[in-house]
Amino acid sequence: MSSTVVTMPKSTIAQAAPPSTSSRLTSLDVFRGMTIAAMILVNNSGDGVHTYWPLEHAKWNGWTPTDLIFPFFLFIVGVSMVFSFASRSARGQTRNHLLLHTLKRSAIIFALGLFLYAYPRFDIHSARIPGVLQRIAIVYLIASVLVLFTGRITRAVITAALLIGYWLLLTRVPVPGVGAGVLTMDGNLVGYIDRSLIYNHLWIAHRFDPEGILSTLPSIATCLLGVFSGEWMRSTKTSIEKLAGLFAVAAISILGGEIWNVWFPINKMIWTSSYVLFTAGLAMFVFGLCYWAVDVRGWKRWSVPFLIFGVNPLGIYFLASFAETALHRHHIHGESIKNILYDNLFSWISDPYIASLCWSISFVLVFLAVAWLMYRKQIFIRV
Repeated sequence: MSSTVVTMPKSTIAQAAPPSTSSRLTSLDVFRGMTIAAMILVNNSGDGVHTYWPLEHAKWNGWTPTDLIFPFFLFIVGVSMVFSFASRSARGQTRNHLLLHTLKRSAIIFALGLFLYAYPRFDIHSARIPGVLQRIAIVYLIASVLVLFTGRITRAVITAALLIGYWLLLTRVPVPGVGAGVLTMDGNLVGYIDRSLIYNHLWIAHRFDPEGILSTLPSIATCLLGVFSGEWMRSTKTSIEKLAGLFAVAAISILGGEIWNVWFPINKMIWTSSYVLFTAGLAMFVFGLCYWAVDVRGWKRWSVPFLIFGVNPLGIYFLASFAETALHRHHIHGESIKNILYDNLFSWISDPYIASLCWSISFVLVFLAVAWLMYRKQIFIRV
């Protein structure tokens, strides 16, 4: 996954922990691991047809639990950034050093995303350019620059400008041949810009990409809301004060997203501003629950599988995504390896929805085993 692999002496699972600082939040690792596990689960449907609705994205407007996963991860990127930069600064790294590290990390993550979509044909004329890792890389880079070189008030103004400006762009700027404010898949400004610039490189060929160019702007706001949450959690407030503040802002953000939904529908595919507020509020709420359970109450045994995922997040996500891609795109006698495995292992289950779910859960368990071996051997992949 990256250019650096951190190894430490072997120890028991109870003793195992990644390289840390005194201010590290175990609950943040757990929350991150929950998100990674959920990503692997929803990305690996058995037959791709018989999937329970919570494990599918909303077709357009609205949301399902699956639509919460990616914004949760970008929110976590923002929270983690605060703790990471503070730790590195305490070790004597300057802002310029941090910026160089950020540039390198973003470039590697973006390149890995391109690799996943190009593999194995590597056709530069049709390979998808946008993607999950690509968006993470861009958002991480821009948010990092803002954290390193601007103050909190400036970042708050930028966050508001991103959300309001994006709303105005999508509702006021006319799309040629369609008009302004048409928020359908084919009529919105996001899709029009992507078709104009990267027509041959979209998720839905020649039509639309949920990780498109313009919709990256509000996703930066998602990450910045995570930054504000991270700064709050690093403050000198008591645990109760931190929880109270986090839950209060979560409630306001969720309510704000629901109200804005009346005029600007909650929509993951075009990452609407109402979607940003709504999902960031839910992320704060879940983060708060994890913090209360793990760091305040000390209830950690239940969280070990998620902690194992959470300390090697991008590495495990990349390996799982590569495995999914390889199983789909490599064939034996004209049949994909994925279909061969699925038919032989799960076709005996009479209910196709349960069979499909069993495949998804099995995929998560396989990579939990991989993550556990890395955790057990104290191997932590760092970009």
